[in-house]
Amino acid sequence: MAAASTPAVVNSPITQQSGGMPFDFSKPPVIEGFTPVSRRKDETFKEKLLRKTKENPFVPIGCLGTAGALAYGLRAFHQGKTRQSQMLMRGRIFAQGFTVFAIIFGVVATQLKPKQ
Repeated sequence: MAAASTPAVVNSPITQQSGGMPFDFSKPPVIEGFTPVSRRKDETFKEKLLRKTKENPFVPIGCLGTAGALAYGLRAFHQGKTRQSQMLMRGRIFAQGFTVFAIIFGVVATQLKPKQ
């Protein structure tokens, strides 16, 4: 019974390395078999937008086409030109489809690109 009142201290290799703490917070943990990849520098919004546009230029073109067709279609509708408005709304649907196709193409192309 006396042995139960004194806690048994087990010195594990983890607590022995850093003096009681499981790991050092100032350094990343060492994981066997894992080599971390250096992170990219933090990008601004403009830098990221330019990089993504260079990777897949058809997505912004499709977005601008969609927005343009919508704006002109709403203007034609407001002016009472129903036929022109209908044609521009159909053009907007085409531009949206083009944008979705460009996004899918960009994802597939990125997956097929060899890793660096």
